[in-house]
Amino acid sequence: MKRFRRSLSMRIFRKYLFTSIIFTFSMVVFMICSKIFLGNFIWYDDSFVYQILHWIDENAMFTIIFVSVVGWVIIFFYYWLKTFRYLERLIYATEELYESDDLIELPDELKEVENILNEIKLKIQHNERAAKEAEQRKNDLVVYLAHDLKTPLTSVIGYLTLLREETGISPELRQKYVSITLDCAERLEDLINEFFEITRFNLTHITLEMSKVNMKRLFEQIVFEFGPVMREKKLTCRIEADPEIVIRCDGEKIQRVFDNLVRNAVNYSFPDTEIFLSVRERGENIVCVCENCGNTIPEEKLDRLFEQFYRLDAARATRSGGAGLGLAIAKEIVELHGGRIRAESHDDIIRFTVVLPKGMTETKN
Repeated sequence: MKRFRRSLSMRIFRKYLFTSIIFTFSMVVFMICSKIFLGNFIWYDDSFVYQILHWIDENAMFTIIFVSVVGWVIIFFYYWLKTFRYLERLIYATEELYESDDLIELPDELKEVENILNEIKLKIQHNERAAKEAEQRKNDLVVYLAHDLKTPLTSVIGYLTLLREETGISPELRQKYVSITLDCAERLEDLINEFFEITRFNLTHITLEMSKVNMKRLFEQIVFEFGPVMREKKLTCRIEADPEIVIRCDGEKIQRVFDNLVRNAVNYSFPDTEIFLSVRERGENIVCVCENCGNTIPEEKLDRLFEQFYRLDAARATRSGGAGLGLAIAKEIVELHGGRIRAESHDDIIRFTVVLPKGMTETKN
């Protein structure tokens, strides 16, 4: 910007100097041509015009200097006022930064300033949109929190009220009510934990605690933890992973990624189907896949899976539902590791692919 200010000043000064030289040269040529032209006529001593022209001829040097100075002053004030017009245009342009959505247009001499101001304007518009989106996300958080917590909380209160008021219910029915109340309380705990997780990831700087993780063992551990739920839905799990591949990463956070992916696969799998997990080297990357059989996800919904609070099903009160934060957390963790995650779905197959750069891995000998 400083360099531009200097170059603009030099351009204006050069134009002033060039205009002054052209003016002076033109005036001298004009006087010479005028003297030659007027010398072709016969003049009389008592003619007023002749006396003026004779005086100018006798004082040619003084006349040239005087007219030059006057011309230079006029030219100076012209460029001086032009500079102030530039300033006024710049002041108006700065007002347009906030008051108008149109791009700023300035004279050719201020083209660099125009480009800079338009860049600033685009950044301001981007920041305003980001601020509105952040405000909307905050409002969504409040709305979803109120909605998701209200349903299980209402159930807890309702069944506890029944247990308190219905003293003559059978032990079997009492046990059923207690079981339902416990399920709702656990649902509340899961929701609160999810909201704390997404808030922590959004509001704090996450420091990765790097360590070596064997991906096959990680998958085996996750599958073991989900064993009871899988058996309940009659699901099986197949793991294809090279036991020699060790990834240097934050083990706890990467485990959370695949925990969310497997949980998602369990929730949305058809009964009596298989969940498939794999880890492979592919070029400069390590590719991890989590695949299950479930209803095909439409293309327009695939693009939104990693948005906060987005869920495929509208029944938000179910035990398996979640708050729509798991995949958003997974995406953020993967990107913190310099990787990427994507979702695909076709022919009743749902596939999540996590790609990590090969530079993060080590292979055992």
